[in-house]
Amino acid sequence: MTETSPLARRIEEEGAFLAAVRAELGRAIVGQRALLDSLLIGALADGHVLLEGLPGLAKSLAVESLAAAVGGTYRRIQFTPDLLPSDLLGTQVFQPQTGQWAVRKGPVFAHFVLADEINRAPAKVQSALLEAMQERQVTIAGETLRLPEPFLVLATQNPVELEGTYPLPEAQIDRFLLKVVVGYPTRADEVRIIERMAPTRGAPRVQAVASPERLMAARALLDEIYVDPRVVGYVVDLVFATREPEAAGLGRLKGLVLYGASPRASIALVRAARARALLEGRAFVTPQDVKDVGLEVLRHRVLTTYEAEAEGVGSEAVIRDLFEAVPVP
Repeated sequence: MTETSPLARRIEEEGAFLAAVRAELGRAIVGQRALLDSLLIGALADGHVLLEGLPGLAKSLAVESLAAAVGGTYRRIQFTPDLLPSDLLGTQVFQPQTGQWAVRKGPVFAHFVLADEINRAPAKVQSALLEAMQERQVTIAGETLRLPEPFLVLATQNPVELEGTYPLPEAQIDRFLLKVVVGYPTRADEVRIIERMAPTRGAPRVQAVASPERLMAARALLDEIYVDPRVVGYVVDLVFATREPEAAGLGRLKGLVLYGASPRASIALVRAARARALLEGRAFVTPQDVKDVGLEVLRHRVLTTYEAEAEGVGSEAVIRDLFEAVPVP
């Protein structure tokens, strides 16, 4: 696959708006380039994103800014222990004028849905959200309604404040394409944040530089991006190594991995790597693309044992070891 191919030219033309979206996001968010790229990869790959980080790290602002830059509808849902499925999906209401019941759609009917502190909602709400995430539809009083396209759930959770929270079901966690851990900004970036938020300036307003239709058109290119069979083999080797690390030459991990990644992880790795290539304006996937997205695709899909916790070995350490051990084509 050469860079002068018709596909490469189409990618250059169709993907040109991504540079404008990146630039617009940079006006609102200082630093956090990895976070913004991960959100764009999720949007391009049609995959939901779980954001984990302490309060005040611009997670919600990043999601709202992405929705504004793409020109999509945006809804923020604050998850609380008393939340009901109807608060999320909507409900039927009686209309006295007509004497009939009508569906009143909930906030989930939006292009970009921010599920803030998602782990504070009980199981019934999580179950309702799971159908929306997986099927792109909801059922209200027996009536099935399609969600708008694109539809993306971007959820946040606080990793340290666990009082009054409900652990997310593994089935739901697996529906997130990426799990992004948001860290502190650098010192220089924090100085810029303070300067940018000065009262005389006010927070920058993100302008729409694209449209949901443009994003859907870019998504349609993903399946055309070339993935060499050797790269596919590399992805499968990585996923198999999460299940049998000893076979990959990592005998020291024996007994530390409870569950490895499923075939959904292999599909997600290829899909996210294609989105990374598109984001960089390439018509083909490289092993480095797989590495760039690998940690965020796998960190919530590899479960370690209690023995691993006792030794201070988490899923991220296991995944980093696997990337070093599995040969690169």
